[in-house]
Amino acid sequence: MTGKDSAPLFTQFTAPEALPDGLVQALVDCWTEVSDAGGAAGFPFPPVDPAEVAAAVDRIVTGLDPASSRLVVATVDGALAGWLCLRRDTFPLVAHWGTLHHVQTRLAVRGRGIGADLVRRARAIARDEMGLEQLRLAARGGVGLEDFYGRLGWREIGRWPGALRLAADDDRDEILMVLAPL
Repeated sequence: MTGKDSAPLFTQFTAPEALPDGLVQALVDCWTEVSDAGGAAGFPFPPVDPAEVAAAVDRIVTGLDPASSRLVVATVDGALAGWLCLRRDTFPLVAHWGTLHHVQTRLAVRGRGIGADLVRRARAIARDEMGLEQLRLAARGGVGLEDFYGRLGWREIGRWPGALRLAADDDRDEILMVLAPL
């Protein structure tokens, strides 16, 4: 990453064919880097297999749809700095809320507010473009994520105690959070 003072550019994608060349590989590289550094982004046991990460990215990309699944990316000087996935179920009983998944930033840009800005951007997209009334997420306990999201207006609504087993002697709570109203 270059341009320590460069402002991030935020872009959303709603269809697989809209992704520019190289973005899929950049997503794989970011997710691998974050997971291997111990990040709580979907792969619990570093080092991760890049082929598994690529398959997961492919599932996200092929599932993009303006009504139900959007990819929000942050770039700095043209390079991927972070990303997240915003999803909703279109079934009428639950179509008023969505979920955030895989919120992550490259290690080289940490501390610049890019992750917080990604979450804020997702909130605006959910409210203004998708017509959602609330967002939900599940976060791994023990790594400070509840504090990160709490600073952005999210509140903890419950926990699944010991739901995540990272090692034989390392069970973590899964923290359930909500952001409402948007």
